[in-house]
Amino acid sequence: MNILILGSGGREHAFAWKLAQSPLCDNLFVAPGNAGTALNATNLNIAATDFEAIAEAVRTNAIDLLLVGPEEPLVKGVVDYFRNKPEFSSLRIIGPDSVGAQLEGSKDFSKQFMVRHGIPAAASRTFTPETLDEGLEYLSGHSLPIVLKADGLAAGKGVIITENVTEAQDVLRTMLSGEKFGEAGSKVVVEQFLRGIELSVFVLSDGVNYKILPEAKDYKRIGEGDTGPNTGGMGAVSPVKFATAKFLQKVEEKVVKPTLAGLQKEGIRYVGFIFIGLMNVKEEPYVIEYNARMGDPETEVVLPRIQSDLAELLTAAADGELDKVQLQVSPQTAVTTVVVSGGYPDAYEKGKEITELTGLEDVTAFHAGTSPGHNGHVLTNGGRVLALTALANSLENAVQKSQKAARTVQFDGKYYRKDIGLDLIRYPD
Repeated sequence: MNILILGSGGREHAFAWKLAQSPLCDNLFVAPGNAGTALNATNLNIAATDFEAIAEAVRTNAIDLLLVGPEEPLVKGVVDYFRNKPEFSSLRIIGPDSVGAQLEGSKDFSKQFMVRHGIPAAASRTFTPETLDEGLEYLSGHSLPIVLKADGLAAGKGVIITENVTEAQDVLRTMLSGEKFGEAGSKVVVEQFLRGIELSVFVLSDGVNYKILPEAKDYKRIGEGDTGPNTGGMGAVSPVKFATAKFLQKVEEKVVKPTLAGLQKEGIRYVGFIFIGLMNVKEEPYVIEYNARMGDPETEVVLPRIQSDLAELLTAAADGELDKVQLQVSPQTAVTTVVVSGGYPDAYEKGKEITELTGLEDVTAFHAGTSPGHNGHVLTNGGRVLALTALANSLENAVQKSQKAARTVQFDGKYYRKDIGLDLIRYPD
């Protein structure tokens, strides 16, 4: 097969790295890709939301399978675009249509979906600019802490948690005015705070059948000890020590099956990945959010643990035959440490030369925000620059290897969290 991946982050490099290992993959392309994907595939200088240029690339390169990495093209309807053109009727696509993508594209849609289908989640109310006064009044009597979520896409940063009612009211005003998250905040979901420990479960669906992929825990905040503002993710671990077989069985029965049954009931043929952000509250799963694609940096620990041929799994999903293939998972532990540009998640500089990138022992360096420089040099080109993944027989060893790689890689302004995975080593202390 000829395969095209849309996207330019660490998730897409992990997909390219894994698919390049498949004997089913003849030619592999990434649009637009980064300096890392160029090691495994041919980069195409096309934005992931430029549907016409993507269509031309599909024609030119005789693409058989299109894998959509990030959320924006899914929400904007890239799958609908191809499905509405008869010439692409044989193109296999991994990713939901724009209606299915609303599970991520609209927090309000996803909350109402959970209510309709009896999926355990935090209690919530949604407010718009027209109901601002009602929202302010609602917040005045809300239990603390208060969770406020921008309804639309906000690059993983549209969630504010505050212990202060006045601050929550100010945040609601700035979000609904468009000042904080622009159009993404035109609706705001105010949500009950759940006390527990967070993890992510990933499902690959063919519309009817499904495979539950390895679970992961990511580290969203910039500072050690989970302090400071939210980021797109500073590291991840898989498997997750507190995700026991009993707990994961509850996730399947109370969350995964009702989610897929709900999609079918509503006439949504969902082919692709569903990321389920969960809170483990006293050994009961509650859904925090859905994403309509794989997570980043979780993909960088999930894929290294999958021993099955990813191209075979994706083909089976696109063909409605996931029940006919096996998913084999390594018992080893994967840990990724994300190295970011100084200043991230706020303003940061690009174009810094990365050194000491070669010769990293027992670690896979997934490029998250890089670009090729002159004479084979690699430059920083994003806030999150590299996801350094180690696979080992113990969590402790995987942490040590990943952290050693993070210390080794050098560029001006480099920053990384030194506590990735340490809470799980200590758990349940």
